[in-house]
Amino acid sequence: MKPRPRKPEETYRPALLKALQALPLVDPQEVTTRAGVTYERVDASHGRFRIPFFGTLHSVAWPQGTVQTSATGKEAEIWVQILLLHYLLTADGMPLASEWIAFRNLPGGLGYDAAFQGRADNRLVAAFGTDDQAFVTAARSLGGEQLSFGDASYLFRALPRIWLAVVLYLADEDFSASAQVLFDGAASHYLPTEDLAVLGGMLAGRLIKAAKAEEAL
Repeated sequence: MKPRPRKPEETYRPALLKALQALPLVDPQEVTTRAGVTYERVDASHGRFRIPFFGTLHSVAWPQGTVQTSATGKEAEIWVQILLLHYLLTADGMPLASEWIAFRNLPGGLGYDAAFQGRADNRLVAAFGTDDQAFVTAARSLGGEQLSFGDASYLFRALPRIWLAVVLYLADEDFSASAQVLFDGAASHYLPTEDLAVLGGMLAGRLIKAAKAEEAL
């Protein structure tokens, strides 16, 4: 009998528990400065961080670490919880670099680059390699800001100090279609590389989902 596939909660639970143990040790006011988020004090020993994540406001209770979508009060998906907690714990206040780098140029990124291509870039090529207008429509629906690279490109402010870009090149007589998720050069000061891989894959998935939703209209 084949083993039962692990649920996301089982896979990510150890990382979540480790982050929850670390959060009470940070000074909330220092974190707000380093991460570019706001902090609302409830009393002397409790409060909540407010963090926009891909344009949706989330709250992270301190010191408990509960992560909720602010508009609904519902608990966020476990990988979103981990990303936001890690963002608060990792942020060191480094200014945005205002230059784009590929995933392979992140610390340790080269060894995981092939997997990242499958998680993000290749999926984007399959979805948009022959349809830049579908990409433009999907990017705009997610709040993307137009850039001037390739045949179409957009900037996405995933977190206050983590910006991503997606660049699409359509096929021509010399080259096949390609797409690339890029990161602001300071991204590693705000999330570990493995989390940035998740973030890039998440952005690709959201763009593809938005395009399918538009196509269904």
